[in-house]
Amino acid sequence: MRHYPLIAQAAHLNDMAKAKNNEGTKFLRYFGPLLDALRKLGGSGRPDEVVEQIAADMNLSDDEQNDVVPSGSSRLKTNVAWARFYLVREGLLDSSKRGIWSLTEKGRTTSLTVEQAGEIFARWVKVFDEQRKSKNPQAEPIAEQVAEANGAAPNNYREEALKVLLSLPPAGFERLAQRILREAGFTQVTVTGQSGDGGIDGFGTLQINHLVSFKVLFQCKRYAKSVSSPEVRDFRGAMAGRADKGIVITTGTFTAEAKKEASRDGVPPIELIDGEKLIDMLENLEIGLRPMTTYEVDHGFFTEFRQV
Repeated sequence: MRHYPLIAQAAHLNDMAKAKNNEGTKFLRYFGPLLDALRKLGGSGRPDEVVEQIAADMNLSDDEQNDVVPSGSSRLKTNVAWARFYLVREGLLDSSKRGIWSLTEKGRTTSLTVEQAGEIFARWVKVFDEQRKSKNPQAEPIAEQVAEANGAAPNNYREEALKVLLSLPPAGFERLAQRILREAGFTQVTVTGQSGDGGIDGFGTLQINHLVSFKVLFQCKRYAKSVSSPEVRDFRGAMAGRADKGIVITTGTFTAEAKKEASRDGVPPIELIDGEKLIDMLENLEIGLRPMTTYEVDHGFFTEFRQV
C-alpha cells in the first residue's frame, strides 16, 4: 500500500458520524445496487463499468449522473466508492487494488436493502471508533481508509494533483497531454498550437501492430466543469476526414449525454479521459506523482502459527 502522513483521525471519524443522517443515505442506497451490478457484469468489472450499470439499473437522471462534489469529482462515483469500501469490509467484495471490483462467494448470494446497508455502516463505524480509542496498531491504516471512503483521502494527493493541473497554462496542459500520450505508447505526437483549428490541439499515431496503425486527434479542456455533448459533437466534426479516432482530455468530467455521444454508432469513436482517469494515468505511468511504499503487519497471516 502507499504511505501517507498522519491525519486527524478523530476529526474524520466524528465528521463521518455527523454525516450519517444527512449524507449516509446518499451512499447507503448504492450498497445493494452495487452487488446487483457486479452480478449482471459476471461477478467483476472495472469501476466505470460498475457505475454505468448502477446508473442504468437505478434509472438515475442525467442530473444525478452529472453532479460533482466541490473538488470536481463525480458525486455518483464517490458515493459508489464509499459503498464498495464497506462491502469490502463486510467480506462481500474482494479487496483487490488492481482496478477490478469483484464479488466474493458470500457477495454472489447476498442482496441488501437500504436498512441492511445502514446496519453494516453503523457496525463498521463502531469498529473504527473502538480501534481508534484503544489505539490498536491497525487503527491508523483503517482510519485512513475511512477518511478516503468519506471523500477526504489522507494527504489528498489526487485533489492536490488536480489543482496543479488546473493551474497549468493552456499551452502547458497541451504539452502535458503530449507527454502522457507518448508515455502511453503513441508516436509522432504533435501539439498543433493553432487557434481556430476546430478545437484540435494535437495529433499522434497509435501503432497497433506492424501492419495496423491509427491516426488520432486530441483535444484538451483544462477546466473543472463538465464537457457537454455539443462539445464532443463539435470535436468529431473537426475530425471528419482527418483521423480514425479522437481523444478528449479534461481535468473536469463528462456529462452522461457526452458519454453517449462519444460512443454513438456509425461515427468515429472518441475516447474520453476525465480528471479522475487523468490522475490514474499519472499514477500508472508514474509521472508527476512519486509512489511511496510501506508495509503493515498482516496479523491474520500469523494466526495459524500461534496454535501449538
